[in-house]
Amino acid sequence: MRDEGGVDETHDTIRAEPRGSAPVPLSVLDLATVGSGLTAGEALRTTVRLAQLTERRGFQRFWVAEHHSMPGVASSSPAVILAHLAAHTDRIRLGSGGVMLPNHAPLVIAEQFGTLEALAPGRVDLGLGRAPGTDGATAAALRRTDRLHEGADDFPQQLAELTRFLDDDFPGGHRYARIHAVPGPVQGSVPGGVQSADRPVIWLLGSSGFSARLAGTLGLPFSFAHHFSAANTIPALDLYRESFRPSEVLDRPYAKIGVQAFAAEDEKEALRQVRTGALSMLRLRTGRPGLVPTPEEAAAYEYSPAEREFVDSWLANVVHGTPDEVRAGLDGLAKRTGADELMITANAHGRDARLRSYELIADAYELPHLPAASPADRTPDAG
Repeated sequence: MRDEGGVDETHDTIRAEPRGSAPVPLSVLDLATVGSGLTAGEALRTTVRLAQLTERRGFQRFWVAEHHSMPGVASSSPAVILAHLAAHTDRIRLGSGGVMLPNHAPLVIAEQFGTLEALAPGRVDLGLGRAPGTDGATAAALRRTDRLHEGADDFPQQLAELTRFLDDDFPGGHRYARIHAVPGPVQGSVPGGVQSADRPVIWLLGSSGFSARLAGTLGLPFSFAHHFSAANTIPALDLYRESFRPSEVLDRPYAKIGVQAFAAEDEKEALRQVRTGALSMLRLRTGRPGLVPTPEEAAAYEYSPAEREFVDSWLANVVHGTPDEVRAGLDGLAKRTGADELMITANAHGRDARLRSYELIADAYELPHLPAASPADRTPDAG
């Protein structure tokens, strides 16, 4: 994507300068988690509140993730949630962390994210994953096939097809050459047509080496799921950097990692909160998915020795504590991994505790207090 002077502008939509005293840009990943005693509507309203708060505090981007058949996660439709967030924010980058491409036809994703780009020009990220985002049976229901490995194996071909739909550049003679993703570039090529030069920025997501190598080979930005695959973080980032080939999108690697982080004024309170997410993950991993428990439920739960081992292992990769402790943990993680950006996720029960955690982290890094946009600033022009 180039301006009239031939200067590549795409890098600016990926890279950003750290704000405050943060070592790298800070971003947010949200799952619209549904806590015990709460509704999905309340969870989604909390997601809006989080997006607005983190926008005001200078976070770089706000992503939502695709998950299915999980009672405690309301983010099954990222494009729908992102459209709503676009109407309630005005400058933070919005994106998917990610859309699980094998679950969808590439044309559908191109149309959805072309629509989002039209709604929020110049601030849409399209993060793509190859996992189902659910269990095998649900994945089969989504994809209308039991041959799930075929979707994952075909991921590079699906990605190439999606990219061509977004760029509207299938070669002549291709069976899709006369098919166009709308909104999209085709609207600028018809008589009287005007189309923005912006298009969603593609990121590849992963928790292993496959997407790391593919992102490097294609010269795309890469986001690694450190928050649930910490042992693979450094090997995957090394593979990404070793595989990297400059592209029109990036001239050098750009790697972001997701990290569970939670801050409270008191260390014990932070631990009390993150235990709710740990118990929720234990139940998910043992085939008992449910709502995120309250801190009281998590404290009263009687763990077996194997369950205690799992929870302790999970919590070892969650940065939690006082704001200063969380800052030290995030600083250390950025230094160890060489990540270009940290994407924070806070899986806990209550709205107020989660909002407060992000506020405390922002304060710890002296992030700015930016003015909030008025509703009139987000109202589309009548013409």
